[in-house]
Amino acid sequence: MVRTASASAAAGPTLAVVAREAGVSVPTASKVVNGREDVAPETRRRVTEALDRLGYVRRPRFDAAKAPRLVDLVVHSLESSWSGAVLHGVEDAAHDAGLEVVVSAALIRSRIGRPERGWLDKLVARGSSGVLFNLAELSASQYAWLEQHRIPFVMIDPVQEPPEGVVSVGAANWQGGLTATEHLLSLGHERIAVIAGPRRTMCSSARVAGYRSALASAGVRHRAEYVRHAGFDESVAHHRMLELLDLPEPPTAVFVCSDRMALGVYEALAERGLRVPDDISVVGFDDLPEARWASPALTTVRQPLSEMAATALRSLLRMMDGHRPESTRTELSTRLVERASTAAPRA
Repeated sequence: MVRTASASAAAGPTLAVVAREAGVSVPTASKVVNGREDVAPETRRRVTEALDRLGYVRRPRFDAAKAPRLVDLVVHSLESSWSGAVLHGVEDAAHDAGLEVVVSAALIRSRIGRPERGWLDKLVARGSSGVLFNLAELSASQYAWLEQHRIPFVMIDPVQEPPEGVVSVGAANWQGGLTATEHLLSLGHERIAVIAGPRRTMCSSARVAGYRSALASAGVRHRAEYVRHAGFDESVAHHRMLELLDLPEPPTAVFVCSDRMALGVYEALAERGLRVPDDISVVGFDDLPEARWASPALTTVRQPLSEMAATALRSLLRMMDGHRPESTRTELSTRLVERASTAAPRA
């Protein structure tokens, strides 16, 4: 960019101009500006007067010890309200702690959750003091790389069970699955299906386990055909709901393991001319803004995403200060948020 004369003037005189005005060298003028003591009183007076006369703006000295520490937040995507809730929690906690945060969506699309190696190299180059991984899946070599470079990190809602000693923060997914299913049972439903996320994901497995436990405690027979797996998106959940509707004895209620997936279920039901909750009750998981916007508003299990992110950052901060958390796994409680998508089954 070319600077014009007017722009240069607006920026104020340079130190060289001040030095020339005071009749001293630039290094001597610099000593006065920076408060050095090895300058004669008369010389200091002339430089100070020149600074004031020319309107030189003294820039604050950079103090590395007082500069805010930098941490990285690696997210799977920046496109969802799920990530927005996590960012909000990290931002608030970082502000309170005086930290700067670099946000990266540095994950390979074809291998969901696997950070690129090139990003890890950039981490050291920019001097980050720690990392938060959100919905990330690291390889054994990447865990080893972080350990080798002594970079503290915390996993937020890890995809798979982390190795022993790795600190992670998540939600009480088993309890959430149990609560969602118990709610449907309390309304009188027995033909309850579940549309879960990928089989290998830790949160999905826990939610399905909670679902099965609730059925067992109520003495309701578990039907293998009522358990379907999908990705955490609308399109596959839409197809899974259609499969359930094509069963000889379709469910009267469905527990869907994410709010986004529940929107796909809504579409499938509308496609078949079925109404929520008159024909089928639906419970989601997450309590994203979409749950309130859906029609009818979605009953769902609230996952404290912002609180999880803030807790993870506070744990990371303690690790950056040389302290290990008392526990490597922290789970925050979930709770059912009842809205308009559930009702008693038709007689």
